Amino acid sequence: MKNILLVDDDTQIGSTLAELLDPSEYHFHCITDGTNAVDMIATTEADLVLLDVNLPTVSGIEVLKSIKAKNIEVPVIVISGFVSTENAIKAMREGAYEYITKPFQMERLMVTISKAVGRGVAEKVGSSSLQASAGTYEDEIVGKSPEIVEIAKLIGQVAKSDAAVLIFGESGTGKELVARAIHRNSNRSDRAFLSVNCAALPETLLESELFGHEKGAFTGAHARKLGKFELADGGTIFLDEVGDTSLATQSKLLRVLQEQKFERVGGEQTITVDARVVAATNKSLVSAMKEGLFRVDLFYRLKVVSVYLPPLRERRSDIPLLVDHFMNMYANLAGKQIRGLSKAALQMLLNHQWPGNVRELENNVHTAVVMTKNEVLQPDDFPVFGDAKEQVPIDFEAIKNDYTRMFDDLMEPVFDKVLNVSSGQVFYHLQSALEKSVIKKTLKRLNSNQVKTAQILGISRNTLRDRMQKYDIF
Repeated sequence: MKNILLVDDDTQIGSTLAELLDPSEYHFHCITDGTNAVDMIATTEADLVLLDVNLPTVSGIEVLKSIKAKNIEVPVIVISGFVSTENAIKAMREGAYEYITKPFQMERLMVTISKAVGRGVAEKVGSSSLQASAGTYEDEIVGKSPEIVEIAKLIGQVAKSDAAVLIFGESGTGKELVARAIHRNSNRSDRAFLSVNCAALPETLLESELFGHEKGAFTGAHARKLGKFELADGGTIFLDEVGDTSLATQSKLLRVLQEQKFERVGGEQTITVDARVVAATNKSLVSAMKEGLFRVDLFYRLKVVSVYLPPLRERRSDIPLLVDHFMNMYANLAGKQIRGLSKAALQMLLNHQWPGNVRELENNVHTAVVMTKNEVLQPDDFPVFGDAKEQVPIDFEAIKNDYTRMFDDLMEPVFDKVLNVSSGQVFYHLQSALEKSVIKKTLKRLNSNQVKTAQILGISRNTLRDRMQKYDIF
């Protein structure tokens, strides 16, 4: 029989779990405070601890630290009703077996419990869920979606190691935020975190930026300059858009990763450095390797641990939290009293594709806060919607079936911005947006009659259903 200790001031959770767990396999103990939790682990000979983050007198994270400090070999599952990425990072960094948020998916919790105590899949699985009130929080990495919580847990797991990390994701998804979170939660947090945008500099300047140069190494090198690797000794260096580096620079990066050694440009002295490397890219490095544009050996040196940041359109549940976060931040900076945003504005923000991801959303909220004359933000306050209205009149009699002319006129006021925020994926974003928009508007005009919609669009009903499912149109 396995002993489980639940440390949670919500007694209902204990009662529910006790009913779900097979009494012939699990013996359940409950305490509502973390003060004596460490002693109770020994008293109950616990095989597993379920530990709530928010306890009355001492936080669950502090209890977890005490458990690990005493070298008590017991798996700890941290549970929380407040979806905080920072708590997820801290829990995994301190050695938690798992971090799970309320309301629980009971099947997942039962499987996690059985794995933690070394058993097979639990048989007695209920379909109920435990409810908890939502919390509010302010973290640098803002979100409550499952994708963001998993990323936070991964950050906590890898932060204390010195392993290289490669972050994948579209522009504007927050790759540098993840890199900074890894550094902030690492053993190097008291040392430098330096960032280099590899796409922003030509090859000659990038080499000097990374490795430094000696006086007279090239025209304009009037004095010795220390590179970012040298300055990041003992800390972390973040190589943003590493996929844009040349093969020559990649060769030097590989040597630093393998040997922790390099020479300044124009220098002969070999310098040894201890800097953790976190890199990021918005390109497919697999495709680049196939084309001979990226070294295979460097790819695997950088990708000891990989993190994928999903685009904002794939985690829309985070948009309200992000808007609230940016709105409060910029309202404080501007000295304005902003009480929130209207339902219409929020719905428009939720429906937008956000090709520029979180960065585009932040810029729009910033502009709205600065320019608004309202206490509650309205759709017209957001430039992403204001730009769309700056359209020239369309002469449909002249256009007839020449829709290219129509789209030329419609897109002219906003096309430069589309190119800026959708670099490398313009075709995909525009094609998907147009298809979704046409289907939604046609369904609305025809009162959701799918037969008529399919007919007027000239597609089959199966195709229409497929697109409606793809774009979450209901």
